[in-house]
Amino acid sequence: MNCIVTGGAGFIGSHLVDELCKLGHDVTVLDNFSTGQEKNLHQSEKHISLIDCDLSNPVNLNEHFHKGAVVFHLAALADIVPSIQDPEAYFKSNVTATFNVVHAAQQAGVKKLIYAASSSCYGIPDSYPTPESAKVAPQYPYALTKYLGEQIVLHWAQVFSLPSLSLRLFNVYGPRCRTTGTYGSVFGVFLAQKINGHPLTVVGDGTQLRDFTYVSDVVNAFILAADSDITERSYNVGSG
Repeated sequence: MNCIVTGGAGFIGSHLVDELCKLGHDVTVLDNFSTGQEKNLHQSEKHISLIDCDLSNPVNLNEHFHKGAVVFHLAALADIVPSIQDPEAYFKSNVTATFNVVHAAQQAGVKKLIYAASSSCYGIPDSYPTPESAKVAPQYPYALTKYLGEQIVLHWAQVFSLPSLSLRLFNVYGPRCRTTGTYGSVFGVFLAQKINGHPLTVVGDGTQLRDFTYVSDVVNAFILAADSDITERSYNVGSG
């Protein structure tokens, strides 16, 4: 099939591109390299079309979408503290850009759209493992903007009959995950400390729990979602 991966040069996106290429699919990557890196795609560079594209600007976006394609929308700004410091940038990247992608996909008549949502929409949930029916309670702009993006996707599925699924990801880790920066994921921080022979920094008493999900499991979930006939649903993707 023809595939479009937004944010395909990023950590999760590049692993998804690798697997799609292994399966023999044609892949178009749309990325502005705000967080992704072109070197992440070196394994599949002969099998993809790479386009430097700002999704928050709808100009010429439609030309990259075509009838019958499957769209994997992973492009987004992540991290908590920066989203509090610059909520406008997060709204532009995670909400406006998602609207543009969904609108272009609907106009082109794509086959399916899969959205990378975030488990942060649950805030601090009341139950573990956390079911999809748990209360949505985003606690910071990143979580809110990712949830708003999800609502756009599901609304277009309902009103405009754009087949879509939303996958709420839980703490993804694996090769190419970021190990630098002040506000990286806890796994990236731990990995950097391990590599450099430093003790792991644990905040609090160490009894808190996190659901870590290996990146290849997330990639498999995206591909299963694309192959599924189910639409207009949100699913948690975690290890339990």
